Amino acid sequence: MRTTVSQNGILTGSIPRQLLLFFLPIWFGTLFQQLYNTVDTLIVGNFVGTQALAAVGATGAFVQLLVGVFVGLCSGAGVIISQSFGAGDPDQVDRQVHTALALALAGGAVLTVLGLATSRLVLELMRTPDEIIDMATLYLRIYFLGMIPQIVYNMGTNILRAVGDSKRPLYFLIIASLVNIVLDILLVAVVPWGVAGAAIATVVSQVVSMVLTLRCLSGSDGMPWNLHDGHIRMEPEVLQDICRIGLPGAAQSALYSISNMIIQSAVNGFGTTAVAAWSVYGKIDFLFWMTVSSFGIAVTTFTGQNFGARLYDRVRRGTRVCLAMTAGTTLAISLILYPLAAFLFRLFSDDEAVIAQGVQMMHFLVPAYMTYICIEILSGALRGCGDVKVPTIITVFGVCGLRVLWLIVALPRWHDVTAVEFSYPLTWTVASLLFVVYYLKGGWMKRCIAAKEGSTAEA
Repeated sequence: MRTTVSQNGILTGSIPRQLLLFFLPIWFGTLFQQLYNTVDTLIVGNFVGTQALAAVGATGAFVQLLVGVFVGLCSGAGVIISQSFGAGDPDQVDRQVHTALALALAGGAVLTVLGLATSRLVLELMRTPDEIIDMATLYLRIYFLGMIPQIVYNMGTNILRAVGDSKRPLYFLIIASLVNIVLDILLVAVVPWGVAGAAIATVVSQVVSMVLTLRCLSGSDGMPWNLHDGHIRMEPEVLQDICRIGLPGAAQSALYSISNMIIQSAVNGFGTTAVAAWSVYGKIDFLFWMTVSSFGIAVTTFTGQNFGARLYDRVRRGTRVCLAMTAGTTLAISLILYPLAAFLFRLFSDDEAVIAQGVQMMHFLVPAYMTYICIEILSGALRGCGDVKVPTIITVFGVCGLRVLWLIVALPRWHDVTAVEFSYPLTWTVASLLFVVYYLKGGWMKRCIAAKEGSTAEA
């Protein structure tokens, strides 16, 4: 994308069209990103076995915990860049881009050290079954070697999306995913390296996506930055702005992941079959998650740029349109996934016990998808305008806290996987209601405007 701010369709074009044009590349990009892990799961499940399948699946919650913290900071950088771009301030965008990349490099290094040092201990704390813990540890330790490229790629993607370019990140992910698929087949199906081969394939594909993204950022003629290695450093004022928006999101992501680790631990207590079924369900379930999160990213950029340009009524109209689009898409996904549950599980495993357990999970949770969408879209819109504190509080207590409380109370009395599953629709419904009430009250907009005007005056 090489348009000027005055030609920016996000600020002037049809709202449904602009949201859809931005959503689709993000959706396809997220689809190919998910192929990293889904291809791992498919090939490992079919060529290595149920224990290896469970081992790869058991690592997901811990990875999400560590990576999610820095992805939250990446989204914070995206918000402030989108606001500066919408306000037509290229000098500020340039400073923000260089600081964001410096933060990504430092964050990736920290994650590498933490992941390598704590993988085995965390898996033990999560009650990972003995028969899969060695494989799961090996997978994690190799996977964490790719943290720097993964975080740099995520930051670069947020930078490009913040200025309305959602297409090139898609192209990079397609290439990286194809690399991942080829290496998975080679290192797992042909060369029998098992979970180690799957992890190596993922790391190499992440390096490819990082290299492509950095080349794009350094050669982006017409963009409001001039990328130089010598300028990549953390400017305290910019870093403070990134953290102001990103840290609440990072904390939210971390607590989400901790609650999911607790859920994974609860599932682990039901044995390898339940772990394998939950792992496969997560791959199928991701069709919903990548769709709703793509709409969330789209509305965050849309509201961020329009808020920066002081088009406040357009912010509200865009949020309403995005909610309607997300609801319609979610209904369609639910109607597709529910009847295809058994067929989809057979793509990943021929273990009848795993298939039966997985079908039960899908039939319980798929009808509850509609209860989640207000959390994603309203929090995305609020975040784009710079309101992060209250949405974080709602998510932390309405989703994470309540989920853990439910498990503490329910599992001793109702020792069944269904008790774990019920924590999702319960917490989604409560948090969605809280978001709707907070958004409709409207006071958040006045506070965001006042904060924006205050920071502009100081600058």
